[in-house]
Amino acid sequence: MADNQISVNPAQSSQTPKGAWRIAVLLLLYMLINFADKIVVGLAGVPIMTELKLTQTEFGKLGSSFFLLFSISAIAVGFLINKVPTRWVLFVLAAIWAVVQFPMVGTVSFTTLMICRIILGAGEGPAGSVAVHALYKWFPDEKRTLPTAILAQGSAFGVILAVPALNWIVINYTWHWAFGALGIVGLMWLVAWLIFGAEGPLTDAVDAKGDRLLHVPYWQLLTSSTFIGCCLCSFGAYWALSLGLTWFTPFIINGLGFSQKDAGWISILPWIFGASIVMLTGWVSQVLSVRGVPTRLSRGVLGSVPMLLGGMVLFALPLVDSAGARVALLVLGTGLASSIYVVCAPMLSEFTPVSQRGAIISIFGAIYTLAGLIAPYVTGSILDRAATPLEGYLTGFKILAVILIASGVVGLLLLRPGIERARLAGMAAPLPAE
Repeated sequence: MADNQISVNPAQSSQTPKGAWRIAVLLLLYMLINFADKIVVGLAGVPIMTELKLTQTEFGKLGSSFFLLFSISAIAVGFLINKVPTRWVLFVLAAIWAVVQFPMVGTVSFTTLMICRIILGAGEGPAGSVAVHALYKWFPDEKRTLPTAILAQGSAFGVILAVPALNWIVINYTWHWAFGALGIVGLMWLVAWLIFGAEGPLTDAVDAKGDRLLHVPYWQLLTSSTFIGCCLCSFGAYWALSLGLTWFTPFIINGLGFSQKDAGWISILPWIFGASIVMLTGWVSQVLSVRGVPTRLSRGVLGSVPMLLGGMVLFALPLVDSAGARVALLVLGTGLASSIYVVCAPMLSEFTPVSQRGAIISIFGAIYTLAGLIAPYVTGSILDRAATPLEGYLTGFKILAVILIASGVVGLLLLRPGIERARLAGMAAPLPAE
């Protein structure tokens, strides 16, 4: 069959097809590279600012520039993957990531670096939603939370594995070659995907009961309380993530006084803890769902409460003086917010037909990742106006605390996927016969 697609009987769609976990591993590696690409600017932030003579605000603009076309690209590709095999979309996106790294190997200006980051952001904007859509073609609804959690580990492992290696390259071979190494790794993944990648078989629009799903007007999906809630909650979590990508390592060096070498190891701590939260949330959610617990609880509440707790933890940052205690509170507070990433895509897929899922998940991603366009620049501006670097960072983290608490409250109020499915089913129109 074309594009290595495997046929499957819709009545058997609750079974996990053979080869599903192989694809899950490849997509995990895909997201690992994706986040390694994201973290490199923040990791090499101090050397980049020193060499290119950048102010804090200019470096904040560099961090935000990555997200300039991020959302636009995510939406455009989201509609494309409703019609084009995800196998080839994933390949093209990864090729963009790899190629755009190589200009940084040589002497580069601030403008060139920013342009390359904008192009990279355009290539990486659709990455998460395309990967999720591809993954869900291999796993039925009731078995998606754990694979989603594993896929989300790409962000954590992309940082945990890449930071020590990239930091070693920065220290010994300059930050330029850190970008080059990422380009080489990207090319290696492309070869592996060509050999082992395949299109998933669960592409017929059937629900968990084997019934043919209906087409729902997009405006009904986009104005549902669960969609709005997922966007707002994930916006808060991504504010935390984008600060971590851009400003965590500079905070460790300029705010707390650690060396570049030490900061490289400290910078992986939030991602190790966040990975633990993601896996725990995914496992607990799937166990509860299989046991029949309503997904409002097993997904919505389970993803929202840790965000509330994370915001409360961050409010304690100015109350401690020890550098170690501040690192610990920051790791705990931001890591707890990771819980929401595991539950939103499965919740949206509960009431979105397969034929519309790629677009909806992509629009969702495009909206919440707008936090990445705003947060690095806002923090850079705060730092340039602060009396001391530490004061500026603490102000930025207070803002994050408020955002996380508000996001958690929104999640508790709005995330109701089971109710959404029942409501939207009455407004839907039958899909045309094939």
